[in-house]
Amino acid sequence: LVSNKLRNQIDVEEHGANFYLVLGANGILCLYPEKCFEQLVLSVAPGATAPDEAVAFERISFAMSSKVELDNQGRLLLNEKLRKRAGLKEEITLVGVRDHIELWNTQDWEQYLCDHMPQYQKQMTQARQFVMQQQTKEL
Repeated sequence: LVSNKLRNQIDVEEHGANFYLVLGANGILCLYPEKCFEQLVLSVAPGATAPDEAVAFERISFAMSSKVELDNQGRLLLNEKLRKRAGLKEEITLVGVRDHIELWNTQDWEQYLCDHMPQYQKQMTQARQFVMQQQTKEL
């Protein structure tokens, strides 16, 4: 179930009306708006990478993706092949990340947070210090 909060952030004109489920980095299942998925696939332009790497990326991207539609209640049917490949179980947590939504096993997400919270706090402190320095320079 994709919450109203997340659905309301998707502009049909800008992002498209449909979605793609894609097996992303680290085996995480990702839900991309249609136009964002197209940009992702096109980002590996000819000449930007070795031809055999571009072919492999294209092959796997399309094999490990599935076009889906949300129903009126924000539900989507998960492709069983992708669900198994991502190791998704019954309880899933949706995580909004820039241009897509990641689907995590809730237990795995909680563990990820525990493992990465110290690093996050350090980066947040550095970012805050940078912002404060910029504001001080402007005064």
